[in-house]
Amino acid sequence: MGTPINFETVLRTEGKEKRIDSKENIFQLKLQGYHLFPLHQPIDIKRAKDTDEIGKAIIVELSLKEEQTICTYQLVSLSSVN
Repeated sequence: MGTPINFETVLRTEGKEKRIDSKENIFQLKLQGYHLFPLHQPIDIKRAKDTDEIGKAIIVELSLKEEQTICTYQLVSLSSVN
Protein backbone atom coordinates (compact mmCIF):
# COMPACT_ATOMS: atom_id res chain seq x y z
CA MET A 1 0.00 0.00 0.00
CA GLY A 2 1.38 3.40 -0.98
CA THR A 3 1.59 6.48 1.16
CA PRO A 4 -0.56 9.40 -0.03
CA ILE A 5 1.45 12.57 -0.59
CA ASN A 6 0.48 16.01 -1.90
CA PHE A 7 2.81 18.18 -3.99
CA GLU A 8 2.06 21.81 -3.11
CA THR A 9 2.90 25.09 -4.83
CA VAL A 10 0.90 27.34 -2.47
CA LEU A 11 1.13 27.39 1.32
CA ARG A 12 -2.34 27.59 2.92
CA THR A 13 -2.15 28.39 6.63
CA GLU A 14 -5.85 28.29 7.65
CA GLY A 15 -4.70 30.58 10.51
CA LYS A 16 -2.81 27.71 12.20
CA GLU A 17 0.71 29.06 11.77
CA LYS A 18 2.87 29.67 14.85
CA ARG A 19 5.53 32.40 14.95
CA ILE A 20 8.81 30.97 16.20
CA ASP A 21 11.16 33.91 15.51
CA SER A 22 9.67 37.40 15.25
CA LYS A 23 12.95 39.10 14.31
CA GLU A 24 13.48 36.90 11.24
CA ASN A 25 9.73 36.35 10.49
CA ILE A 26 10.04 32.57 10.88
CA PHE A 27 6.82 30.57 11.25
CA GLN A 28 5.94 26.92 11.71
CA LEU A 29 2.85 25.18 10.38
CA LYS A 30 1.71 21.64 11.13
CA LEU A 31 -0.34 19.96 8.42
CA GLN A 32 -2.16 16.65 8.52
CA GLY A 33 -0.84 14.18 5.98
CA TYR A 34 2.30 14.38 3.89
CA HIS A 35 2.92 17.51 1.83
CA LEU A 36 5.94 18.43 -0.30
CA PHE A 37 6.82 22.05 -1.06
CA PRO A 38 9.63 23.60 -3.10
CA LEU A 39 12.45 24.49 -0.70
CA HIS A 40 14.38 27.79 -0.70
CA GLN A 41 12.19 29.40 -3.38
CA PRO A 42 9.46 32.01 -2.88
CA ILE A 43 5.93 30.59 -2.93
CA ASP A 44 2.52 32.18 -2.39
CA ILE A 45 0.86 32.12 1.02
CA LYS A 46 -2.92 32.09 1.39
CA ARG A 47 -5.11 31.85 4.47
CA ALA A 48 -7.56 29.45 2.75
CA LYS A 49 -8.10 27.74 -0.59
CA ASP A 50 -10.36 30.37 -2.19
CA THR A 51 -8.75 33.52 -0.76
CA ASP A 52 -6.26 35.96 -2.23
CA GLU A 53 -2.53 35.69 -1.68
CA ILE A 54 -1.40 37.34 1.55
CA GLY A 55 2.33 37.25 0.84
CA LYS A 56 5.37 35.22 -0.17
CA ALA A 57 7.33 32.72 1.90
CA ILE A 58 10.46 30.64 1.57
CA ILE A 59 10.23 27.13 2.99
CA VAL A 60 13.42 26.52 4.97
CA GLU A 61 12.65 23.12 6.49
CA LEU A 62 10.18 20.24 6.07
CA SER A 63 9.71 17.34 8.45
CA LEU A 64 7.51 14.38 7.51
CA LYS A 65 6.61 11.92 10.26
CA GLU A 66 3.64 10.17 11.83
CA GLU A 67 1.28 11.23 9.01
CA GLN A 68 2.06 14.90 9.65
CA THR A 69 4.11 17.56 7.87
CA ILE A 70 5.89 20.24 9.88
CA CYS A 71 6.74 23.16 7.62
CA THR A 72 9.09 25.92 8.77
CA TYR A 73 9.06 29.01 6.59
CA GLN A 74 10.26 32.59 6.46
CA LEU A 75 7.78 35.28 5.50
CA VAL A 76 9.62 37.39 2.92
CA SER A 77 6.84 39.73 1.78
CA LEU A 78 3.36 40.68 2.89
CA SER A 79 0.66 41.85 0.46
CA SER A 80 -1.34 43.77 3.06
CA VAL A 81 -1.32 44.42 6.78
CA ASN A 82 -4.65 42.64 7.37
